[in-house]
Formats: sequence, C-alpha cells, structure tokens
Amino acid sequence: MTWMLYGANGYTGQLIAELAVARGERPILAGRSVEKIAPLATRLGLEHRSFGLDGAAEALADVDVVAHCAGPFSATSAPMVSACLASRTHYVDITGEIDVFEAVAKQDEAAKAAGVVLLPGAGFDVVPTDCLAALLAAQLPGATHLDLAFIAGGGLSPGTARTSVEGTGGGGRARVDGELRTVPISHRRRVAGFRSGPRDVGSIPWGDVSTAYRSTGIPNITTFTLVPGFLGRLHSVFGPLLKTPAVQQVGRFVVDKFITGPDEDKRRSSHSEFFGEVADAEGNRVSLAMTGPNGYSLTADSTLRAVLKLADGGVPAGSHTPSSAFGADFVRELDGVVLGEPKKSARGE
Repeated sequence: MTWMLYGANGYTGQLIAELAVARGERPILAGRSVEKIAPLATRLGLEHRSFGLDGAAEALADVDVVAHCAGPFSATSAPMVSACLASRTHYVDITGEIDVFEAVAKQDEAAKAAGVVLLPGAGFDVVPTDCLAALLAAQLPGATHLDLAFIAGGGLSPGTARTSVEGTGGGGRARVDGELRTVPISHRRRVAGFRSGPRDVGSIPWGDVSTAYRSTGIPNITTFTLVPGFLGRLHSVFGPLLKTPAVQQVGRFVVDKFITGPDEDKRRSSHSEFFGEVADAEGNRVSLAMTGPNGYSLTADSTLRAVLKLADGGVPAGSHTPSSAFGADFVRELDGVVLGEPKKSARGE
C-alpha cells in the first residue's frame, strides 16, 4: 500500500509524519515547496515529492490514500478532491470547516463512480464528536435534537488559528429542522456535563452541524464550547468589520508572527473533553461524556488510523463521516480516549 501525506511540513502534518514513522509506516511526504518538505523527509528517512494542487492528479497516480493536511481547506480541499477522483485515490483530510464538509458531501455520487472514499474531518475535527453523536443516536432512536460540546486545551496551531481568523466574521451555524442556518455566536447557552464537571458553554459553528446530521439524521444540531456570554454581543456589532480584507490581513500577520502551536510538553500536559446529549419529542434524553488527549495528538492518531483502515478496504465508496466509514466505536480505538456511561433521563427528571 502506498499512501501520501500532503502538507507534511505543516504543524499537524509533521506530527502525523513522526507518528507514522514511529508505528512503522513509510508515507510519501509531499507539499508545494521542496525547500520545506525535503528537510523533514531527510530527517525521517522518507520519500518526498513537491507539487501544486493543479498537478495533483498526476502526482497521485500511484497513491492509494492521501492524507490532505494543507489548509486552508476552503481553498485546497476542492482541487485535491478533484485530483483524487481523477486518480482514484482515497481522500482523507483534517478540516473542521462546515462549508468544506458540505462541498465534499456533494461529491458522493462522483466518489462512488470513481470507487473511492472521501473522508473529510479525520482529526479532532470531527472524529470524537461525530462518533459521540452516533453512539448517542443509537441509544435514543428517534432523537430530534442533538447538542455537542467540547473543550480543547493546549492552544492553537498556526493552521487552526488562520482558519479561525478566516471564519471570524461569519457568525454561528446550527442545523435547524434539517437545514443549515446562520445564527448569532452564542445564540444558545447551556450547561454541559463534562467528566471533569459541569461547565457553562455557548454555541459556536463546528463541523458537526454538517457531519453529525449525515451520521445520525437528527434534524436539530447545535455545537458548543467555552464562550464568554458577551462574545455574542460583541460579534453582532463588530462581525462585519472582522470580514474586511484589512482586518483579515492583520489577523493573518499576527498568526504568522506569534502562533507556533503547542510543543510536546504542552500536548502531553493538556487534554480534551466532550459532551453530547440527544432528546426526542417525548422529552427523553441521553447524555454521554468523554475525555481524550490534546487535540493535535488525537488528530495525528486518528488520521493515521483512518488512512490505514481505508488502505485495508471494506469501506464503501462515497463521501463519509468518520462514524459512517468506521462505525461509532472508532473513537474507542484512539489512544487515551475514555468514555463515560450513558445517562438516561425522562421529562421532568
């Protein structure tokens, strides 16, 4: 089996490359700049290639699976997906961008015709929450509402920070009656029962408003994290300003100048937490909490496992979410993930 890691020189790409070698894998490292790829490949003793996305189909001709880690995925996903369809290469990426999930899902029939799997969101975005959603849906068939919350410790990588800057002016997103809707940031607040204890969280746009809908069919989905209550009010006033080219340019400059990503000690000392709750029309509810390692460590582990599972075959061709590809229990295979027992309650309890 031949697989490629594209964008290997990025923060997360390097983590995946190093973990792959530690587990005895020999991926081809690739990216747009030979000056950035070659030193990493030499250090790890791996083959490398350099090419832009306009020539990706030819470069993927002998590749079974590509792990695409070169963001921003709003710009890079579509050409890489097109190349994979042309070269009949399975596609995996680590995006968390809602519009990218939606765009890849629209390529389902093309992927089936090409005999390939398209799997966006194979990292922290959105493996833990997608599998959590699927586990909860199985506990309460007929659920009409799904809330998912997370806490990510340890800080951001440059790529994640740049994506956050790009999306700052877009407001929130939620799934309402089966449709994606634009909503204010923190338009809903609730208490999430994390394993470490209850925390007040506010709604944000997160990939599961796209992926969990396809995984579970639940028509109303809101995603949450630790958001100060005043942030939504500030965003309603300054949101349009955040989308202007000047502000976006300043944001990218700050990221490039000051954001380096958590080092190994920071990753080892930080962790992530997740909470999910489903409810049905009768008021029955089921909740589940989960803890995991630092989000970037989790991403490296889950992405590598996803690549190897696709290489082994058995996943039907088409566009997938992590749980539709590998089952809801895929998250249980990841290093350091611990799930609590489901908690069930009825109306009034």
